[in-house]
Amino acid sequence: VFQGRILVRRLVGQETRYEVEVKTPYRHRFPLVPREYVWVPNTCGCPPLREGGEYLLMARRHVNYERTLNRILLQDDGYARPWTPREDRLVREAARHC
Repeated sequence: VFQGRILVRRLVGQETRYEVEVKTPYRHRFPLVPREYVWVPNTCGCPPLREGGEYLLMARRHVNYERTLNRILLQDDGYARPWTPREDRLVREAARHC
C-alpha cells in the first residue's frame, strides 16, 4: 500500500504501464524505490488513473513461474482510490491494527 502520483501512462501490448512517483509507502512486503512501474493487465483504463493524479494504491508483487518477470501488478479489482487526507488517516489507523 502506497501513495503515488501517476507520471506517465503507456499501453504495452495488452497491458497498461504506469510510471508512478512513490510518495509515501505505508505497508509493503517488498522494497519500493522513488519511481516504480505499476502494471495493469488490461488496456481499458480500469482502474481509471489519470496522469498527474495522486492515488492510494494497493498492488501486489507478481513473479512469473520462470522467475524472469518481477513487477508490481494492480489487478482489475485492486484498490486504487484518489488520495485524500482522509484516506491517509484511514490507512495509518489500519496499519496500527494490522
